[in-house]
Amino acid sequence: MVNVLAHCLRSPRVLVALGMVLAIGACAIFAGSLAPHDPGEQNLLSILTPPVWQTGGDPNFPLGTDSLGRDVLSRLIYSARTAMLVAFFASLGAMIVGTILAHLSGYFGGAADWIIGRAVDVWMSFPPVVLSLILMVGLGIGLRNVILAIVLVDWTRFCRVLRSEVLVVTRNDYVAAARLLGFTHWQTIVREVFPATLPLLITLVSLEMAIAVVVEAILSFVGLGVGTNQPAWGQMIADARQYVYQSPWNLLLPIIAIFLTVTAFNLLGDGLRRTLDVRLVETGR
Repeated sequence: MVNVLAHCLRSPRVLVALGMVLAIGACAIFAGSLAPHDPGEQNLLSILTPPVWQTGGDPNFPLGTDSLGRDVLSRLIYSARTAMLVAFFASLGAMIVGTILAHLSGYFGGAADWIIGRAVDVWMSFPPVVLSLILMVGLGIGLRNVILAIVLVDWTRFCRVLRSEVLVVTRNDYVAAARLLGFTHWQTIVREVFPATLPLLITLVSLEMAIAVVVEAILSFVGLGVGTNQPAWGQMIADARQYVYQSPWNLLLPIIAIFLTVTAFNLLGDGLRRTLDVRLVETGR
């Protein structure tokens, strides 16, 4: 494991992406210390204050204020906490469900493979964002429900991709040798099959985090995400639409935050894929 980590850290792509993710993660963890103001604190005497570098800017509000006089910088920082919580826990949940079903399907085959495969086909026939919106209507708004909705939708991504990898791995000679040595099915999956699929799983998790950030932003944008008392980038974009000509920074800043976060996770996923995938390493891609 140490050798794998050292190998990954030799990739400039992984280092840059990891630095960006850690910076965003630090904003999320230490939001209470980094944010200059309470994100929900309203100052009706400082509505739509421009950023400090523009005429009329206020040093107390470095990135300006929104239509209710709330500090934009503080809301951006606290929104990073919301995005990272959703990205981590939604990806973790989708990974657990999808990985278990993928290994059961690919390893055992037969009826288990057919049932799980049909369930994935039916579930993936619905547009993911539309299905997330429908689930949120039924579940209600809230951070936990956003995470649950993403898990219920995106476990299929893990299941479909990993199943193909499990099918390939189970045909290898060392898996057959493990069976001949008397390994139980559980021991074979845990000791032989799962470690071989782990590099792909790590890549999928990092890419799923980017997807979770976008989905959370979309749900918050339409008012079906986290509650109004919890800052979110999608919520900030929705609030800034009607004042786009008076204060374009209120619209651009959360969009930039989403872009940087998604780019960081995508770069991390691509970098991990290039360093961990033996086939890509051997072909020099």
